[in-house]
Parts: sequence; C-alpha cells; structure tokens
Amino acid sequence: MTTVLIDYESGNLHSARKAFERMAREVGAGDVVVTSDPDVVRRADRIVLPGDGAFPACRRGLAAFDGLEQAMVEAVERDAKPFLGICVGMQMLATLGREYEAVPGFDWVPGTVDRIAPSDPALKIPHMGWNDLVVERPHPVLDGVATGDHAYFVHSYAMTVLEPSHRLAHADYGADVTAIVAKDTVVGTQFHPEKSQRTGLRVIANFLRWRP
Repeated sequence: MTTVLIDYESGNLHSARKAFERMAREVGAGDVVVTSDPDVVRRADRIVLPGDGAFPACRRGLAAFDGLEQAMVEAVERDAKPFLGICVGMQMLATLGREYEAVPGFDWVPGTVDRIAPSDPALKIPHMGWNDLVVERPHPVLDGVATGDHAYFVHSYAMTVLEPSHRLAHADYGADVTAIVAKDTVVGTQFHPEKSQRTGLRVIANFLRWRP
C-alpha cells in the first residue's frame, strides 16, 4: 500500500511527511511518498493534498504541474480512492473559493470558502493556534476523537458546506468554523493534523486505515 503526499511547492512538507510515515509504520499502512509525478499519483492507494497560503495561488500552483490535477481527479472521481485535503488542500475540495478573487475548486464537497467573520472584533484574523474540536457526527477518520480534543489552526478563510451532513466537526472562533468535512471517499481537515499532536496523529492513523 502506498500513500502519496502531493508536492506542488505549496508549503513545507517535511512535518507532514514525518507524521504520515510515523503513523504508517504504527498501523502497517505501507509506504509514504512525496511526489508531483501524475503516474505515481495514479498508482497510489491513498492521496493527501496539503496546502499553505492563498486559495488562488494554491489552485494555480497545482495546475502548473502537467497532468497532476487530472491524475487526482481520476483517482477520486473514477477510482474512488481515499483522499485527504489539509488546510488549503481541504478548501480546494469546495465548489468555489473567494479569497481575493472567485476561483473554482474541485466541487467534491459542495460549498464555498469565505473569509472568517468572528462576532467578536477582538478575535484576530488569521485564526491561528489551538482550538477545541466540536464533533458533530461520527466518521471512521474520527474514531477515538471527541469534542474537546485540540487541533492546531492557521487560516483566514473557511468552508461553508451546502449539505450539513458533509460537516463532521467545527471549532468555535467567534462563530462556527468548519474543521472537518467528508463526502464519499474524500475528507478534509482545516487544521493541520501533522501539527496537532495526539488528535492529529489519530486522524492520520484513521485515514491510513480507512476503507470506504
């Protein structure tokens, strides 16, 4: 079994790779490979799309790698392989992102990505730091994760899903901020699981074991 972390030059993959390699060893999930090669993506059993920065820049950065986006689309839409989006990687699962400009996402989890608007003006944007998760509905990737568990967030924009059942968890930051989404074989975390200690490692392990 092989899990691929997509490298499209958006952020430092070092910590993510280490976290996925550690949990793959613990749960016997095979190899973890960092790649931008479409053929390697097509052969993978699981795919992880990280992302740091602005939605439009990440979307264009991904499209700049010839064949990479198409390989991802085939893996999800044709082959129904487990797919995890992290931070902006999760936001790109949506229908549309509105950071600076309107940019289409993959529309795998229908919804939009808009700037966080906390009710308390004292709350700073970006939303950065540790927050409690509020689990809304069960899912295999949340096995052993409960309301009150901590996760590490760094973002200024968040997803609003069109179908409430696609939201698994949120965090409270002057408003409900979507933290985890899932639809079919696709799941996304707005927080960084590789930086979220016990909670994040549990989510990674669950994803590596998940058989939709």
